[in-house]
Amino acid sequence: MRLIAVVFVFQMAFVWPAWALTPKQQFYRAENAAAALKKNTRHQKYRDKWLACIEKYKKVYQLDPSGPWAAAGLYNAGLLYLDLAKRSYLTADRQEALDLFQRVIQRFPKSRYTPKAKTQLDKLNKPAPTPGPSPAEAKFKTANAVYKRLMDSKAKQKYRDQWQRAIDRFQDAYRADENGPYAAESLYRVAELYKRLSEISKRKSDRDRSMDHFRQVKARFPDSVYAQKADAQLGGESGSEPPAKTDAGDPLAGIIAESQSAPDSAKDAAEPLPNGMVTVNGLRFWSNPSYTRIVIDADQETRFSHRLLKKDPSIKKPQRLYIDLDRSRLGQGIQKIVPINDELLADARAGQNSPETVRIVVDIKSFKTYKIFSLKNPFRIVLDVWGLETETATAEDARPEVRPRTGKLPPGAIARQLALGVKRIVIDPGHGGRDYGAPGYLKGVHEKDVVLQIAKRLARKVESDLNCDAVLTRTTDRYLTLEERTAIANTQNADLFISIHTNAIRDKRAYGIETFFLNLATDDDAIMVAARENATSAKNISDLESILNDLMQNAKISESSRLAAMVQREMCSHLKKSYSYVRNKGVKQAPFYVLLGAQMPALLVETSFISNPRECKRLTDAKYQDQLCDGIIRGIRKYIKETSPTAFMEPSDRPTKNG
Repeated sequence: MRLIAVVFVFQMAFVWPAWALTPKQQFYRAENAAAALKKNTRHQKYRDKWLACIEKYKKVYQLDPSGPWAAAGLYNAGLLYLDLAKRSYLTADRQEALDLFQRVIQRFPKSRYTPKAKTQLDKLNKPAPTPGPSPAEAKFKTANAVYKRLMDSKAKQKYRDQWQRAIDRFQDAYRADENGPYAAESLYRVAELYKRLSEISKRKSDRDRSMDHFRQVKARFPDSVYAQKADAQLGGESGSEPPAKTDAGDPLAGIIAESQSAPDSAKDAAEPLPNGMVTVNGLRFWSNPSYTRIVIDADQETRFSHRLLKKDPSIKKPQRLYIDLDRSRLGQGIQKIVPINDELLADARAGQNSPETVRIVVDIKSFKTYKIFSLKNPFRIVLDVWGLETETATAEDARPEVRPRTGKLPPGAIARQLALGVKRIVIDPGHGGRDYGAPGYLKGVHEKDVVLQIAKRLARKVESDLNCDAVLTRTTDRYLTLEERTAIANTQNADLFISIHTNAIRDKRAYGIETFFLNLATDDDAIMVAARENATSAKNISDLESILNDLMQNAKISESSRLAAMVQREMCSHLKKSYSYVRNKGVKQAPFYVLLGAQMPALLVETSFISNPRECKRLTDAKYQDQLCDGIIRGIRKYIKETSPTAFMEPSDRPTKNG
């Protein structure tokens, strides 16, 4: 018996639970994990292995944010993110590393890790060296490899998607540098592939696309050897009307786009998607002086292309962006001209460009950049346009006025807001109106009603406890589209965006709280949650992930991840003080429609399982809602303190410029 006790004590000396570790012990635990990862090449292929090591280093900082080991934890977490970025090629990972190095410099100016962090920042900010192949060359080589595999496989040639994959790869190579050494051959290969595909599919539309691309090769590269080859394919035709330039030349195209010619026979007009012609039935927009979102509504999915046209003073035409929807017709009663007249755009115009093509033209006053993406169920195309960056004062003037919901702000609120990085928080109660959300375990309980109650409580606490403006996307039981909710946050110039939901699953035993931010989904459960909240299928979530890399270049992923972690931790720890069976399901990531295009840190909170008997009852209880909101407020407060350390100090306590 004494021997067992000795062995137990010996083991306890070396197996420490995470909560019992000191920062120093946690640091060496992280060091051991990192060393093991760097030796294990198989584990290096898995993102979760890297993130687990990173979290161990971050835990060093969390255990004692002002202690002697805090800077070491943040710096080494940054190094791991750098290594991960080299494998993932994600801008978000590189940005995480940059953020961590900046935090070391800002929070620990006298630490020995500060010079190291500055060195890493200098390396990150240096222009990337350009040895090796150019992006166009790399894409061309990839396309050639796909082409060769297709030509070598009779089995692959039986499937249209295999041909389309090769075509898309050569179009990517062309777009990468449309005047470069690989452009003519890439465009010729697109034409050649469409021609070979038409010989198998027997579709006139495939042959027409082939001929269009051969003509483009002749027009764009008349001195190239490929122009001669294209002329031979065209049979030496002359005097024909040159085709319209297609989206293949648009360097900003982020979603599938291909040239479409107007049909010249009734047979080709009868060949569209199985469900027939698509009806474009509406244009919607939201705007402020620095941001505009336009949504094109259609009754089913279709391909589309877009192109940015330069200003043409000779015919008094402004700069324009057009979007062509294939196999589409304008719906009856659609408003064909939608005046916008903000700082960025003049108007949006809808017209029937050809018997099978609807063209939406946006007249531009000025802009910095834009993004276009599509959403499903129902199908719609979203155009986000951002203006040129201006001085802070101008941006502040651009904020729409919001009347405080609780009357006058408390004493000292204005002074605090001057130092506060977060001044306005948009709170989004999910669902509403005809969209009931998830049904509750208890009869008559619906997600849309519960989250509205929680959101209103949270808004009051944001104003009273944080001295920030709170804006609700809805204050009554009304329906809002998912893209409209994000547009409200952007046009209100929000500093944070929090979407409130309740979780649900068929297994009534499931319970717990989880918080999401926008990113590629990490597991099947996250995909299912996103599919439910997006009102779409798991397959559509996978399709959406293929364009997420482009959409997330400007997303605040690093800040959103940090905010989500703090809100999740504080919610759960606060609720555990008053309730048993509070399960922390952690922070997860998934592609939620409602978070797409948000220009501020944004998260989606699944407050509890409305499908669970115990949690459904709690969600309808005012006290539980209140405690839940208190936890969210505590998390936001911690985030603000970390990003703006002086935010909650009284003016007299803040350090001055003179020290």
